[in-house]
Amino acid sequence: MDDRVPRVPEQKRPGSLREPVTLRFDVLGPVRARRGEQPLATGSPQQRALLAALLLREGRTATAAELIDALWGEEPPSQALAAVRTYASRLRKVLDPGVLVSESGGYAVRGLREGALDLAVAQDWAAEAEKARGAGALGRARELLNRALGLWDGEALAGVPGPYAEAQRVRLEEWRLGLLESRLDMDLEQGCHAEAVSELTALTAAYPLRERLRELLMLALYRSGRQAEALAVYADTRRLLAEELGVDPRPGLRELQRRILQADPDLAEPSAQQAEPSPAPVRPAQLPATVPDFTGRSSFVTELSEVLAGASGDGGRVMAVSALAGIGGVGKTTLAVHVAHRARPAFPDGQLYVDLQGAGSRSAEPETVLGAFLRALGTADSAIPDSLEERAALYRSMLDGRRVLVLLDNAKDAAQVRPLLPGTEGCAALVTSRVRMVDLAGAHLVDLDVMSPEEALALFTRIVGEERVASERKAALDVVAACGFLPLAIRIAASRLASRRTWTVSVLAAKLADERRRLDELQAGDLAVKATFELGYGQLEPAQARAFRLLGLADGPDMSLAAAAAVLDLAPEETEDLLESLVDTSLLESAAPGRYRFHDLVRLYARACAERDESSPGERAAAMSRLLDFYLATTAQVYAIEHPRDRLVDDLEATSYPGLRFTEGAAALDWLYTEAGPLLACVRQAAGTARLRRAVDLLWAAKDLTESGANSHQYETAARATCDATRAMGDERAEGRARTVLSDVLLVSGRIRQAEDEAKVAMALARTAHDATAVSWVANNRGLICLHQSRFGDGKVFFDQALEGLRASGNRPFEATALGNLSRAYLGMGNTDKAVEIARRGLAAHSEIGRSVRLANSHFALGVALTQAGRHAEALTEFSDALRIFNEHRQRLWEGVTNFRIAQVHLAARRPAQAAQHAELALTLGCIGGDRMRGNVLTLLGRALAELAQVDRARACWQDALTLYEQSGAPESDVVRGLLACASAG
Repeated sequence: MDDRVPRVPEQKRPGSLREPVTLRFDVLGPVRARRGEQPLATGSPQQRALLAALLLREGRTATAAELIDALWGEEPPSQALAAVRTYASRLRKVLDPGVLVSESGGYAVRGLREGALDLAVAQDWAAEAEKARGAGALGRARELLNRALGLWDGEALAGVPGPYAEAQRVRLEEWRLGLLESRLDMDLEQGCHAEAVSELTALTAAYPLRERLRELLMLALYRSGRQAEALAVYADTRRLLAEELGVDPRPGLRELQRRILQADPDLAEPSAQQAEPSPAPVRPAQLPATVPDFTGRSSFVTELSEVLAGASGDGGRVMAVSALAGIGGVGKTTLAVHVAHRARPAFPDGQLYVDLQGAGSRSAEPETVLGAFLRALGTADSAIPDSLEERAALYRSMLDGRRVLVLLDNAKDAAQVRPLLPGTEGCAALVTSRVRMVDLAGAHLVDLDVMSPEEALALFTRIVGEERVASERKAALDVVAACGFLPLAIRIAASRLASRRTWTVSVLAAKLADERRRLDELQAGDLAVKATFELGYGQLEPAQARAFRLLGLADGPDMSLAAAAAVLDLAPEETEDLLESLVDTSLLESAAPGRYRFHDLVRLYARACAERDESSPGERAAAMSRLLDFYLATTAQVYAIEHPRDRLVDDLEATSYPGLRFTEGAAALDWLYTEAGPLLACVRQAAGTARLRRAVDLLWAAKDLTESGANSHQYETAARATCDATRAMGDERAEGRARTVLSDVLLVSGRIRQAEDEAKVAMALARTAHDATAVSWVANNRGLICLHQSRFGDGKVFFDQALEGLRASGNRPFEATALGNLSRAYLGMGNTDKAVEIARRGLAAHSEIGRSVRLANSHFALGVALTQAGRHAEALTEFSDALRIFNEHRQRLWEGVTNFRIAQVHLAARRPAQAAQHAELALTLGCIGGDRMRGNVLTLLGRALAELAQVDRARACWQDALTLYEQSGAPESDVVRGLLACASAG
């Protein structure tokens, strides 16, 4: 956006009938001309220099003397004038008539159409970006600048000789860097600091003396929680400027260092910007609908409203938390939602809501809830960190400076709630729970009791209607008394009566009186909620009641329509009709189109109904068996698509109920990741039952969940549950497979010693059970464990065992994968040529099978071997192929490992800037191998930074790596200590 950038010839703006651009020119790279998409011959370098000089003169005539000076400077050849005329004549023949004109003894380029010159397009987009930024539309401005920057194809005027071209090259490069700095500045203003670190690291390496880039890098690192590295960048910059130029950093850079040292809170988030009109800020509005007939509770409404008003007022006090406690069905949620809707104007930046399922056996995990909240606040999935602490920190950062109300419904305890609370004034949280949260610091506690008789009767009357109640007041009092004055019970009873015009209030009262069990439970504390649900359940048709009972048997956060059809053994259409009718009765919730869930109390009640009303326990077991079959059959389908011709699917337990079928891989992966929660819950629920073998195989077939980094914690929990259950049942085959799966999980997370322990037990069990599939799988795992432990000879032995079994079973894809692993054992033993040969064999085998996620593993293995062989260009090609496939198959952790390997190649090839950039990407994505692998990435990043003379930042990376190594007991600790010692000595 530098006004000094030379403008280009005026271009014709087409009228209402837009003419197609036929002649186009490029100067932001090699000087080129095209007619449509057909390249035109622009001649020798000097002839291209003449064309460039004319294109950059804004349509003005250049005299012959000016052109000679532009091409040759002070020492033109004797025939310079003749050469200029020859070049002009040749260009005129190539270009459209009337484009290159002779005038006053010189030449000019005229009449270019809109979009004909890349520089003109870049200038227009840059100007639009500047206007958009001034209007506060940062997203639009960033998009326009990215478009402008994308027009560069390497160095401007590349290969064009002459002093004029050289001067323009310098000016265009300076303009490009200015645009890039503007775009990066806006990246940071919009909170994209973590993503900017990688790009800025590479840019500061390429332009080490450009202080603005260093300043942006310091700010990005600081906002990413990497304060030590941010300060190290300043130290590196100060030393470099002193050595190279004999000057100190400019005042702005020194001021930034001071503010970082003082932890200036204004640096933690981007400076306030004018609200961006497009795209509109994400303002979640997740509150459930308030009931139109809310009744009573006036003192509580006033009390809670005052607390919320204090949090949202301009005076801005500490973030307010109100915790409502009471028995189930007392109306905590109804009251909280009503108060939250009244307070919406005071929280213009949005309202978040979640049911924490605290009354059930498996409450919602805070990290899962935080993930959903971050998405609702506009965070991309790729930007959501893995750990609870990081998600909570990002969540609080996103709420800082905003006025958002958070409703945390049905909490289990204070420990579940704490990570979900906003951290600053202006925000507020409403919490409902069965327990009083006396250990929730600073919370305003409210104990909610049942309604008074007057309030209960008023609620009943508002739902049923004044006319029907007025004539039967005594019967109405009997009804609300039978409901124990619990709002939920009253609402259900009144709603049933309101929907049946032929009933009188006395009829309803008589029904309640006749239900001995119901009345007993209405008087039994927490069981009162179950009694109120009985009112609704008793009105269901037989098919509805059966669906209600059986669907309540399944654990999990929700259930898809297809899974529900399996439980009920009905067609999807019939199942949907039943589920929607249950939604109408409020006994089931529609979580999303095609997905359903129970409130946790309703689920418990449904299970009680199943135990009471199902004539045979076999029906309950059959329903859960069909659900497990559905998940296993569908997951096996996904596995078969992701791993074509892999024989694992042939060796899984047989299923009686079919699964879904997919026509393409993306839909299969969508299903797997969407169903991960219910699927893993089904595995845990099957532990200790006759369905255990199928549950173990389901977990095995879903192993891509853990390698992708998705649902890792839930997956490990399920794996451990199946290990315990299979050991208790004495099923050696199932236990061997369960421990094989667990060893996989531990390997991915970098817990090598635990993985080895599990793999040893799994191997013994698999051999005893004559489970050839598990034996081969565990042998491969044990080989990988040996690689991590630098026991390469032992690793070769295990890989050979795996290969022998895989060849015997005809599992060609897994054999190809094992070959790639074997090549790494040969690398460790120093036989690089053999490693390359074996890796190529594995890649050839996978290539014959077809494109799959394991083809990426073969590219990766060959890339590792080629790296060690010093064949860096070939290695980069293999890693690039692997990276593309891993991305397609959503294997985020493998993407991270591949970026780490690419960084290794660049560092070995003495390209430290590129190495640092890819190492940063690996840190952002995460890697197979857990904290130990993160330590490896940090160590490599430090080496790259040291070669870029950024020693202080390198030292900060090595210190972080040392901490990770010491925590995991990794042998790399000594290497890093040596690097730190050398850095200190140097």
